[in-house]
Amino acid sequence: MCGFGGSLAAIDNLSQIGSSYGYTTVSIRTFMSLLSTWNYLGQVASGCVSDIVLQMYKFPRPHMLTLTLLVSCAGHLLMALNVPNGLYAASIIIGFCLGAQAPLLFAIISELFGLKYYSTLFNYAAATSPLGLYLLNVKLTGHFYDKEAEKQMAALGLKREAGRELNCSGGECYKLSFIVITVVSLFSALASLILVVRTWSFYKTDIYNRFQEQAETE
Repeated sequence: MCGFGGSLAAIDNLSQIGSSYGYTTVSIRTFMSLLSTWNYLGQVASGCVSDIVLQMYKFPRPHMLTLTLLVSCAGHLLMALNVPNGLYAASIIIGFCLGAQAPLLFAIISELFGLKYYSTLFNYAAATSPLGLYLLNVKLTGHFYDKEAEKQMAALGLKREAGRELNCSGGECYKLSFIVITVVSLFSALASLILVVRTWSFYKTDIYNRFQEQAETE
């Protein structure tokens, strides 16, 4: 929920973030293209790389998920701090990390719990995406954006009209939101690291051979 929610909040607001930070329409379209491309590459790379390192070096798949969550924090910080031209790098980082998370998460579920209840567990895991998006996008990012926009209007001596959309400009519009999202993502990385420790001995065995033996026994 923390990992997916933070990345999805960034993606959902990417166009508005670009406008608030003063990027051109062409740049914003470039961000979206970069994000889509690297999201796909993240899905492909995480599956292939995690399979290779697991089979060759017994590198735990939850460890790969932990690294992915840590890297995503860099993208969130770039958004929070409004680094010049930082949205280009942030789009690549967040797109890649979001794409990488799902294949890793669902592979981990199948490896740790088997396939007997996989469809149920799959949908429980999938439910974390909309829940995380609601909490970190609507309740967090949207709230702080509106609050900063109202502050800017008050500084100009203006009052919000009923039904009128709020517009915020400058680095403060999303700064606090993405600092919080960075902390939340760090928490998710910590939770994943705990899973690494708890499953370390499991992943050091030949897990695929174990599954085959269980299937033959059943």
